[in-house]
Amino acid sequence: MTEYTTVLVDRKDGLATIALNRPDRLNAIGGGLERELSLALAEVAGDPEVRAVLLRGEGRAFCAGGDVKDMAERADGEAGPSAGQQVYQVLHGRRLLETILSVPQPIVAAVHGYAMGLGATIALFCDVVIAADDAQIADTHVSAGLVAGDGGAVMWPLAMPLGAARYYLMTGDRLSGTEAARLGLALRAVPADRLLEEATAVARRLADAAPLAVRGTKATVNKIVQERMNLLLDVGLALEGGTFVSEDHKEAAAAFVAKRKPVFRGR
Repeated sequence: MTEYTTVLVDRKDGLATIALNRPDRLNAIGGGLERELSLALAEVAGDPEVRAVLLRGEGRAFCAGGDVKDMAERADGEAGPSAGQQVYQVLHGRRLLETILSVPQPIVAAVHGYAMGLGATIALFCDVVIAADDAQIADTHVSAGLVAGDGGAVMWPLAMPLGAARYYLMTGDRLSGTEAARLGLALRAVPADRLLEEATAVARRLADAAPLAVRGTKATVNKIVQERMNLLLDVGLALEGGTFVSEDHKEAAAAFVAKRKPVFRGR
């Protein structure tokens, strides 16, 4: 078994639990988390003893998405990757999503606290989402001056009515776990103190079901997601890459750190 820093992996009786483990940064993507999550998913996918996966977050959040503090440091310009490197990194954003879809076992996401931006997308690419009723779920790309191109445009319109998906993707407004379940982003919302118990019960039920039937059903249904990815994702990532080096994104990141309202100028 691989040793990880930013994820925790536990396997017991056919159920693998993967916990995002950057609680001091609300499990924001950064610090190697994306790479280690991909490795952990690939590892459990290849384990014949694992029949279902539970994905959760340590601390106060499921995943706060991209690390805006890191974004602000990159936006300063002198340190970190060049503009071209940033765009190139964004264009490779589909790899994590493809890794999630390639896991043959069913994945249940237990969402509490914040699930923002890429964090919300990671949850929605899982097969079942169980949310705490007070969870906060949003695709916050536009709030950060970015196109919602790394999977939000794929999954939100698949999970909820198109008109609602357009609104939430273009505004970045938050949904509670209760409202997310009402609109279809989650299977159900439960009290926060029962989330892990409820999500584990769902994962256990899937682990105890006929594995060939469950895996084949998952693979069949995910053809819909793959088709939508092929239609949208490359365009979305290219447009997101463009906004990553925009003045509006730099302004959004700086405003976040300074705790003020950003002023966008469309450049």
